[in-house]
Amino acid sequence: MNTGNFDMFQGATATAGSFPLLLRLAVVLTDMIEFVPPAWLADRLDEVQVVDVRDDWEYSGIGHLPGAVSIPFDRFRSEEGDSGMLPGADVFASLLSEAGIEPGDPIVAYDDTHGVFAARFLVTALCYGHEPLYLLDGDYSAWNREYETTTDVPEVEPTDYEVTLPETTPLVEYDAVEAAIDDSDAVLVDTRDESEYDEGHIPGAVLLNWKDLVDDESRGLRPEPELRDVLEAHGITPDRRIVLYCNTARRISHTYAVLSHLGYEDVDFYEGSLTEWTAADGPISTTD
Repeated sequence: MNTGNFDMFQGATATAGSFPLLLRLAVVLTDMIEFVPPAWLADRLDEVQVVDVRDDWEYSGIGHLPGAVSIPFDRFRSEEGDSGMLPGADVFASLLSEAGIEPGDPIVAYDDTHGVFAARFLVTALCYGHEPLYLLDGDYSAWNREYETTTDVPEVEPTDYEVTLPETTPLVEYDAVEAAIDDSDAVLVDTRDESEYDEGHIPGAVLLNWKDLVDDESRGLRPEPELRDVLEAHGITPDRRIVLYCNTARRISHTYAVLSHLGYEDVDFYEGSLTEWTAADGPISTTD
C-alpha cells in the first residue's frame, strides 16, 4: 500500500481529550511524528499500516488492533554494539518487508506503555527515511476501552522494502552534545527519572521525566496548554536548540515525538545517550 501524499486527510482535524491535533497530512514535513487519537485511527484502519511493537505474547495472547502487524520492540534495536542503537538499514528493511509495508505507506505505531516503545520504532523509521509517521495517542489500553480488538493475524503479502536514507536526521553524537553544555542557545534535557538524574547527569542538563508529558487517566498526552507550560517551565522553548538524552534512547523517543508534534524544529536526538557518554568518560554531575 502506498497512498502518496495521503491527501484524504487534507484539512482534517481531531481532538484527543482537549489536545487539538492539526493533521498536516497533505504535505508531510521532514522529521515529523504526529499523535493521532483512537477515533481518528478507527475511521482509517484500512488506509494505514498499523504496527504493534509489544511482545509477541501480548500481540497473540491478549489481542491487537484489527489489521495490525507485529514488530516487537526487541527486533528493531541493534543486536550488536551498544544497547538501544539503530538496527541497521538492511535489518529495518527486512522487518518492513516481512510486515508488508512499502516506502510511503502511512504507519501508525502503538504499544501499551503510553507510546514510549512505539515512539522508538517511529524515530527509527524516521532515521531510515520513512514517512508519514503517526503514534496512537493513548496506547492499546485506550483503544481497548472503546474499540474492538482481535487475535486474528492478518494475511500479509511481503514487499521488497528499500531504505532511502534522508539527507538529515535528528541524530547527534558525543561532540555535539559536549558542545551544547556551554551553549547558551541550547538546553540539554534528561528524560529519565529523578533518582537517575540525581545519581548522575550531563552537566547543565535539566530534568524532564518523559512521563510528565503524559496523562495517566487517558494514557495519552496532556492537553496542549499544559504541555507547553511544562516545557516552558523547564526552559524547553521552540527558540532554543533542544538536545535530548536518557540511557538507551527509548525514553527520549517519546519526548522527541511530542516536541515534533508541537512543531519544535531544532531538536537533537542523542542516540548513544548516557550509555555512550559514560563509556567515553564524559563529565557527570550529581545532585547533592
